[in-house]
Amino acid sequence: MMRMNRLHLIAFSLLLMNLTVTGITAQENQDATALQADTIPAASTETPLPAVEAAAEAYRTGNFRKSIELYESVVAEALADNRESAEVYYNLGNAYFRDNQLGKAILNYERAYLLDPGNSDIRHNLRFARNRTEDRIEPAAVFFLQNWFKGVRDLNSSNRWAVISIIFFLLFLICVAAFLFLRILWVRKTAFYSGIIFLLLMIAATTFAFSQKKERIRRDGAIVMVGAAPVNASPDENGNRLFELHEGTKVKIRNSDGNWYEIEIANGSVGWTAKKNVERI
Repeated sequence: MMRMNRLHLIAFSLLLMNLTVTGITAQENQDATALQADTIPAASTETPLPAVEAAAEAYRTGNFRKSIELYESVVAEALADNRESAEVYYNLGNAYFRDNQLGKAILNYERAYLLDPGNSDIRHNLRFARNRTEDRIEPAAVFFLQNWFKGVRDLNSSNRWAVISIIFFLLFLICVAAFLFLRILWVRKTAFYSGIIFLLLMIAATTFAFSQKKERIRRDGAIVMVGAAPVNASPDENGNRLFELHEGTKVKIRNSDGNWYEIEIANGSVGWTAKKNVERI
């Protein structure tokens, strides 16, 4: 009877963990299905979509306007089916960058980064494009643990963190089973302490997964898309002008009022700018 109770406990724990991570992985798996054929150079074993192939070919031949047009059609089709691809956004950003449209390039790099923050190519190109922007804004000081948390969290997407969490949970269950059913003292001690470590790692990975998913859903970031965007003290053309932002600068959207967004920049300054001046990531 005691062993049956222990087996029931383990089975219940597995079911609980499955329910916890299902909400994280379901949409991410949907997002990753249809548009994972890269372009420059294509390194996928799947058959690329015709539009993606044509866009890649246009990029290679230097016809960046045509490449942009084709990639935008792929993005529009995917969004209509509630899908997104970091690869497509990344390649679209490359095409915009080569066409000297800095704001659009950064916008699409940011979208790619949001979907796949651990990708080193996306990180590099986004950093390179940001260095071309005119505004140099010193970020406001934040607690070092907050920077550490974000840095570790952005090593993987929410889906990858969910998978890592499941692996740690399975290792934790193995340790629990060893502790409950084996009678060798050193094995029980090892299983006990290892189980605690795996449990803590599982909690950390699950936390990173939920945080990444929340970041994707919230999408409160935006990119300045015009050469010069005035930022006023109130949502009014005649309001007192506080400062001016330039193409490619990233802002955080705090609120909206009619045709105006209340935005916050990296140093903590807040003001209002017309919606036409920025585009949401």
